[in-house]
Amino acid sequence: MQLKVTTWNINSVRLRLAQVERALAEIRPDVLCLQETKCPNEHFPLSALQAFGYPHVTQVGMKGYNGVAILSRHPFAQVEPRAWCERDDARHLSVTLGPESGPAAGIQIHNFYVPAGGDVADPAVNPKFKHKLQFLDEMRAWGGTRERRPAILVGDLNVAPLEHDVWSHKQLLDVVSHTPVETERLETLRREGGWVDAARHLTPEPQKIYTWWSYRSPDWAAANKGRRLDHVWVSDDLGGTLQSVDVHGSARGWTRPSDHVPVTVTLEL
Repeated sequence: MQLKVTTWNINSVRLRLAQVERALAEIRPDVLCLQETKCPNEHFPLSALQAFGYPHVTQVGMKGYNGVAILSRHPFAQVEPRAWCERDDARHLSVTLGPESGPAAGIQIHNFYVPAGGDVADPAVNPKFKHKLQFLDEMRAWGGTRERRPAILVGDLNVAPLEHDVWSHKQLLDVVSHTPVETERLETLRREGGWVDAARHLTPEPQKIYTWWSYRSPDWAAANKGRRLDHVWVSDDLGGTLQSVDVHGSARGWTRPSDHVPVTVTLEL
């Protein structure tokens, strides 16, 4: 059995409902994890998303900011939202696939939206950056104590950890998302938590991988100044099942696109 899981920072699910429909039709994942849905719970387009062929949908949202959602062809045995840094700000949601999911039954899927961190890489003067580092520290503590079971962690982690995850390592060392204090934290929590970076496992450096291109660039494709902010990790026990990780870069050129593109992992279970 193949299991396909796609992660995508959609940057407003209501604004980009048509793009979600297109992605689902073209990629055909079993599970789609969305971040930055920017939608309060009462206005979430549940029926529209279910009509795309994904009857099992769960989400946590808030007005104007953050928000995560999981759409699935497979039923859920368990759904667990979690608050981080003593804030109820809709940044994490996990599901466990139910017994009807065949070989995928029991796999836990974590959907994260890590804080971006603002523009100044100094926690002493930038509360947003301080919050980001605190969030990563809590992820590290959680990863060290979580029950070790087959699991997939996806999301917009807002850190490009490796030299070839950005268009210019040298020029971005002082830029939020690629500073050493962030990259070291992310790689440490990944290793200690027993996670395999699926994209880099299958496509090692020095090949460049980008999943995000800024809206500020007048011609994002020509400039190609991207960063790998969107990640797929699998628990060690699923490492041998990795078949492919696909970055759907063409989605950045769709009408009214998100600045992030979908990333899909395929496992052979």
